[in-house]
Amino acid sequence: MANSLRLSVLDQSPIHDGGPPSRGPADTVRLAKACDALGYYRYWIAEHHSTPGYASPAPEILIGHLAQNTRRLRVGSGGIMLPHYSPLKVAEVFRMLETLNPGRIDLGVGRATGADGLGTAALAFPHQPIDAQLYPRQVYDVMGFLNGDMPDEHPFREVRAEPVDGGVPEVWMLGSSGGSAEVAGQLGAGLVLSLFIGTHPRTPAIIESYRKAFQPSASLAEPRAIIGVACVCDEDAARAQRVAGCRTMWLLQALARGRIMPLPSPEQAWSLYDELTPGERDQFDQLMANTVYGTPEHCHAEITRQAEQYGVDEVMVVCVTHSFASRLQTYELLAQAFDLPGEASAAA
Repeated sequence: MANSLRLSVLDQSPIHDGGPPSRGPADTVRLAKACDALGYYRYWIAEHHSTPGYASPAPEILIGHLAQNTRRLRVGSGGIMLPHYSPLKVAEVFRMLETLNPGRIDLGVGRATGADGLGTAALAFPHQPIDAQLYPRQVYDVMGFLNGDMPDEHPFREVRAEPVDGGVPEVWMLGSSGGSAEVAGQLGAGLVLSLFIGTHPRTPAIIESYRKAFQPSASLAEPRAIIGVACVCDEDAARAQRVAGCRTMWLLQALARGRIMPLPSPEQAWSLYDELTPGERDQFDQLMANTVYGTPEHCHAEITRQAEQYGVDEVMVVCVTHSFASRLQTYELLAQAFDLPGEASAAA
């Protein structure tokens, strides 16, 4: 089942097996090393704050550590949530990461907060949270500081993001709808369309609008697009469905009941399913339908189909499971199904 698709990883640092929160970053390191050997192309870290079940509030710290503990992966953020930060500071952090890890750093940015209202207020204190309407301007300024090409009329034209003689990371804008597509194109950034967030329609026209709007920049000469897909892979299709229910139930509890809980085990998830109302079961089914799950053959076919549908040559896979073993197995089976150029392949 050889395939020309690049596969990459989005890691939300889930807390596995009912362990302590510190296990999340530790398992991220374990998984990154495995995916490096398996032949994945990128490994991105998400940003969540005060969120039971996930343990990655500071992706920039994990990025530096992972880059030093892997050999081939491009490592980056999926993403830095810009409403919390100044564009200059983000540019400085990622210029430093690129200087220390030349040619391996990606900066993915998003307009969400990765936190609830109280967490967002705490992150901004003693100031007010940044208005999400400023997001396009923030991305513009981040890229200006990174590339050293602020226009003459910009108030911070003379400010430099050091070290200026280092390299510049690739810049990507993340979105789960069409809101960022044209902006990403106009700014000359890459686009990642997340298909696993929510259940609303997202058509290939979103990526087409990005390509039509694209203007070359110091970051990218041509448009680049990726889709993000949730996946659970197992040799047994029924077991894959059972395991996929863990993340789905976590999402349902958050969306339908406002309950942010630790990741449930398969047993807990399907026990909670029995308690759902008919309307909640319908919502659960819609969320499950937004995940690719099943055998390696099925996952290979469905991921390939989605890549062809959206016209992309790279898919970023997010896998959230209660157990670390199930999560690692998904990435191992996908690597085999897509014949990724892992260490054994490279050696051959």
